[in-house]
Amino acid sequence: MTGGKRRQQVYTLLVEVGRSPGDGLPDGATGAALMCYASGVDEPEAVRETVAILKQADLAPLDVTGYGTLEDRLAEGDEIAEDERALMRRALAENSVIVAQMTPFFD
Repeated sequence: MTGGKRRQQVYTLLVEVGRSPGDGLPDGATGAALMCYASGVDEPEAVRETVAILKQADLAPLDVTGYGTLEDRLAEGDEIAEDERALMRRALAENSVIVAQMTPFFD
């Protein structure tokens, strides 16, 4: 077994959020879906970091679906646009969570 830190990777996560005071979602929205790119040594760490950051932003995470790393998604046959790849590189470089897209839900 080798020592040292495991390599950070970027995971694509779809987070469903509900409403909470101060969440900044549009009036009348019942929640939203957030496409996020999150850095972590594994997907569970990326999910934990993402949920913690969204809670700090007064959002109410309800469910997280992981789509894996860039390599995982390419192996699944996903086409990844250059702008999406750039956001992934930024998340890795900054060791951060990037919210790439927010889609509000309305009843």
